[in-house]
Amino acid sequence: MKFAVIVFPGSNCDVDMYHAVIDELGEEAEYVWHDETNLDRFDAILLPGGFSFGDYLRTGAIARFSPVMNEVVKAAELGKPVLGVCNGFQILLEAGLLPGAMRRNDSLKFICRPVLLEVKNSNTMFTNQYAPEEVIEIPIAHGEGNYYCDETTLAKLKANNQIVFTYHNENPNGSIENIAGIMNKQGNVLGMMPHPERAVVNLLGSHDGLKLFQSIVNQWRESHAIKA
Repeated sequence: MKFAVIVFPGSNCDVDMYHAVIDELGEEAEYVWHDETNLDRFDAILLPGGFSFGDYLRTGAIARFSPVMNEVVKAAELGKPVLGVCNGFQILLEAGLLPGAMRRNDSLKFICRPVLLEVKNSNTMFTNQYAPEEVIEIPIAHGEGNYYCDETTLAKLKANNQIVFTYHNENPNGSIENIAGIMNKQGNVLGMMPHPERAVVNLLGSHDGLKLFQSIVNQWRESHAIKA
C-alpha cells in the first residue's frame, strides 16, 4: 500500500507521518509537494500537521487552494482513505471535505501534551483495529483545536456515527461535545486534532496511534483481496 504525505509550505509533521508509515507500519510512502496535480499512484492520502502558509487568514485557509487539494478531493470522491491530522484536519474543514470549523482553544494558549481519547466508532477504515470505546493516549499540539459546528450539523454527525474520537475525562480545547475527530458520511475522510503519528512506538510514550494506520492497511487489503 502506498501513502502520499502532502507537504505544504509550513508543514512540520510530515517527517513524523513518513516515519510512522515507513518505519513502524512497514508500508510505502512518498512526500508530495503542494503543487502536485496527480495523486493516482497513491492508495491513501495523509495531510500532516504544522502551520501551512503560516496560518495566515485562518488555519488551513490558504492551503485549501493549493493545486494538490483538487486531487485530494478527487481521491476522496473515489473512496480512497484521506487522513488529516491537526493542521491537516483544519485544511479538510476549509476544503469542505468535512463539516464544521476550528476556533481558538478556550485557554487562548497553545497546548502540547498527551491526552486520553475514547474511540467512539471502531467500525471504520481508520479504527477497525481498536476495540469499541477503547481509551487511547495520543499527544496534541495546537492553538486552534476547538472544533465547532451548528446544532443541525452536530445532529447529523451523531445520527450518522461520524464522531470517531472524543476527549476522555477532559476537554483540553473546548471542542463541542468533546469532539477530537470526525469523518465524512461516506467514511473515508477522517480529520482529527491529536497526532497518531507521534504515538506509534513506546519510545515516543505511546504506541496507541499505530492501530489507526494498521486499520487503514487492513481495510485496504481486505478490499483488494482476490477472492476465489
